[in-house]
Amino acid sequence: MSTLLLCLFITLILPYLAKAPVAYAMAKLDGYDNHHPRAQQARLTGFGARALAAHQNAFESLLVFAVAVLTVIATNNVNEAVVIMAIAHVVARVVYHILYLMDLSTSRSLSWFVAIGCSIGIFLQTL
Repeated sequence: MSTLLLCLFITLILPYLAKAPVAYAMAKLDGYDNHHPRAQQARLTGFGARALAAHQNAFESLLVFAVAVLTVIATNNVNEAVVIMAIAHVVARVVYHILYLMDLSTSRSLSWFVAIGCSIGIFLQTL
């Protein structure tokens, strides 16, 4: 169970860690505008736009993964397969973010499918 909760914790902090490249790109674009950050983010292109998209996608992924993990815990269906899929999800999400920043779209999409597949697989353990 502790490995599963550690995976959930890592997934919880990933969106916030993913903000660092966005902040870097914003700083390079006329300095970081803390008064109007969303307006500045809307002007990002290239690396900055990809960093922002990856950051936003980390929040989207978090919702699906968290629901799956909390459901499997609540229904007392934690098993070895769930733990392996949770670890695979975390690895796939980290790889996804790196691939997004590197603009490797096909590989990034494959990584996304692995991560979402793991979340679905975890949830299916409750049926």
